[in-house]
Amino acid sequence: MPSPTDMKNKNIALKTALGGILCAQALALSFIENLLPAIPFMPPGAKPGLPNIIIMFAASSVGAPQAFIITLVKSGFVFITRGATAAVMSLSGGLLACAATVILMRFCREKLGIIGISVIAALCHNLGQLAASVFITSSSKTLYYAPFLALFGIVTGVATGLIFRAILPALEKQRKYFYKG
Repeated sequence: MPSPTDMKNKNIALKTALGGILCAQALALSFIENLLPAIPFMPPGAKPGLPNIIIMFAASSVGAPQAFIITLVKSGFVFITRGATAAVMSLSGGLLACAATVILMRFCREKLGIIGISVIAALCHNLGQLAASVFITSSSKTLYYAPFLALFGIVTGVATGLIFRAILPALEKQRKYFYKG
């Protein structure tokens, strides 16, 4: 019979393995998203936020630390594939969106629903990116994109929320295979 220490170590290993798989899924979605053509009337680099599906799952089912780790890994991938400016934009938007997702999943999931949380997270992501763009450019001119980004955030937030809701059973099955916590 395994000792309590052995069981704890096994659970840590399984949770770590799940975290690695979730990171790989987020990176795959980021790669796929990077292949999409530029969206007219949007700032350069505007993306639909497909990796946020995995971050929302981590925030709701595995825990805040895993969600933040996935956000950091995703931003590191953006740094490697698209450069420092894109990474700063990804990190600033990603951290704000992840924080919003973690808080809303914990305290407002029943009231807002997955789609509502996804929309708010998308808007927070855009807000973080706008703040970073103002900081990077030392100009508030990038704020003119705010209305377009708000509309884009609502549309992409609904889309990612719908996708998340559709694939949630598969993600939960994956989680249960690895992690019982």
